Amino acid sequence: MSHSHDESAVAEAGAATLGAPIKAVYKHLDSLMEGIAALKKLGLRDFTVLSPFPRHEIDQEMYEGRPSPVRWFTLAGAIFGATMIFSLASLTHANWPMIIPGGKPLVSVPPFLVITFEGTILWGSLMTLVGMVINAGLPAVDMPRAVEDPRFTNDCFGIVLERLGGHDEAKVKHLLESSGAVEVSGGSSGAENA
Repeated sequence: MSHSHDESAVAEAGAATLGAPIKAVYKHLDSLMEGIAALKKLGLRDFTVLSPFPRHEIDQEMYEGRPSPVRWFTLAGAIFGATMIFSLASLTHANWPMIIPGGKPLVSVPPFLVITFEGTILWGSLMTLVGMVINAGLPAVDMPRAVEDPRFTNDCFGIVLERLGGHDEAKVKHLLESSGAVEVSGGSSGAENA
């Protein structure tokens, strides 16, 4: 599972792009959380965190308490589904009118609520899937090689930095190592290791 944290000011004037991404591998979640907190304290916000399974702690740290943006896809899909299905049922009923005794309305809301509810659920769930795929960055055709480490799908966590934002590379590597990373590789001095 990949979590990417981008700020709008990523392309600031001092943002230096590395020759190869810096990759830090962690065996334990608490060490990873220390690494994320240390990078954020240093002022770095543009990095990718990789995990073999979803963890709420990572989401909370990456989104800084803000809820996931996927919920807006769900809301938009649910509103679209409810509107479209109710419109479809109402317009279909209006196009083929029947003689309804007793002065009842041609388009009545209660009979259409069931299909409207089903359309809300269908389109809400489909748009949730779309939102998850978009926010996960799939398909990952331009994924750096450092991210393709098979340990990140097995038993290790990772942080990948592609930009240092003007910070010293050696200082960032030392920061990652001191936070508990079992391996730190890449960067301009270790481009062949990535």
